[in-house]
Amino acid sequence: MSKRFSKALIAIVGLSAIILASCGFPMLSGAVADGSASRAAASKTVSLNVVVEGELDDAKLATLAAYGRIVDTIPELGAVFMSGKGLSPEALLALPFVVAANPDAERGTGPVSTLSAADMADGMSTWNLDAVDVTEPGFGRRVVAETGAGVYVAVLDTGLVYGWERYFPAERIAVEYAKSFGGGAVEVATVSEQPNKWEHDQNSHGTHVTSTILGYFLNATAINGVAPLATVIPVKVLNQNGSGRSSAIAQGIVYVANLKKGPLAAHPVVINMSLGGGILDAVEKAAIDYAVEAGVVIVASAGNSGMRGMGYPGAYEPVISVAASGWVGEWYKGLSTWWYSIDVSEPTNPGHFYITDFSSRAIRPEHDLDVAAPGSQIVGPYQVNGQAGWYFLGGTSMASPHVAGIVALMLEKDPALVAGQVEDILEATAIPLAPGSRNVYLPGGTVATYSWGADATGHGLVNTTGALALVAPPVVY
Repeated sequence: MSKRFSKALIAIVGLSAIILASCGFPMLSGAVADGSASRAAASKTVSLNVVVEGELDDAKLATLAAYGRIVDTIPELGAVFMSGKGLSPEALLALPFVVAANPDAERGTGPVSTLSAADMADGMSTWNLDAVDVTEPGFGRRVVAETGAGVYVAVLDTGLVYGWERYFPAERIAVEYAKSFGGGAVEVATVSEQPNKWEHDQNSHGTHVTSTILGYFLNATAINGVAPLATVIPVKVLNQNGSGRSSAIAQGIVYVANLKKGPLAAHPVVINMSLGGGILDAVEKAAIDYAVEAGVVIVASAGNSGMRGMGYPGAYEPVISVAASGWVGEWYKGLSTWWYSIDVSEPTNPGHFYITDFSSRAIRPEHDLDVAAPGSQIVGPYQVNGQAGWYFLGGTSMASPHVAGIVALMLEKDPALVAGQVEDILEATAIPLAPGSRNVYLPGGTVATYSWGADATGHGLVNTTGALALVAPPVVY
């Protein structure tokens, strides 16, 4: 069913339900008990994300329309977005063809700590790139041959700031595929496309995330990236304050999956989602499954909730989830250039790394935590009030793009790798980080102690050279 036809059908079945009601036939709704609380619940507008079994056909849409307003669909997923007063998940789940119904879940980037910074393949190294074995200190000192060339990385985030060209080479941003999805939830559940909003972000989160993948310009200085010759597709699914809904994220995932099935069929495609929330939305889950089946590899942050547990979609098993690690050399006392001038020792010594206190732990059996990557004090562009600026940020949001970039390097070497193979290689080559404690320098010369358990690290610190060594280049006949 085409999107245009399905939207036309929505209007028809919605009108039919109204006509039936006007003729004395009751419109269906969830059962409402007596009492003021029940009456209040019945009068409240609710938005639900629904997944049906099999084809999303006319009969199913007509039945659903009798329960509430259908505001949008994703036919590829059998997904329906509904809104109505007193709309009940239980009533919809009683229908034989409905397999899931849940409220539109909240999503956000999570809190980050910011500190103003004082002061691409040949660019300057920084400690976090050295820590994942991509560069050595100095300029033009990449230690891996791969650059991400030919690979597309879709960054589902807040988009890019106005004037992003001052940070990134124009040829590294796929403006022809950039997209913005907004809306969802509450009283207006429609997810709409918003042309050009992707490059007018006022939050800067997506810009900072992109800078880890591609590298960036700090004034006139080129800073290296994990995959500096990859091509980034900015997909704005979060609003200007960094929050959003899983319905918009599901639309973004399906959009990228359809690019992979269409114009980008000859290219590897990675999705990075430095975002999350407390529950796994049914439509979002279906979108992830759809994208993985299409050949997309998805990487997401584990969340910034510490001992409260992992966020979704990162905790969902087909997604490669990333915890935030740090380096004990952060903020060396009396040395302001530590973030680019200090050499992280090789081979990587796990005793020099720790897990941040905010990084979400895998506290439930269904939580799938894969690897850890640098996510503390990562320098990148963070533009405030339209003025160029660079900040140290901390969050699993900063850890995830390191792994997305490494995945791009792996897919450059072997474009035939699928998501499960990529995850297996990353886990097999990660450097184990046993439960423990580390003393870490802080700004001002003070020292803090960070401790973590076995639920915080996944398989350990991501290891770029180890992962690439297990990737065999495709055979050319």
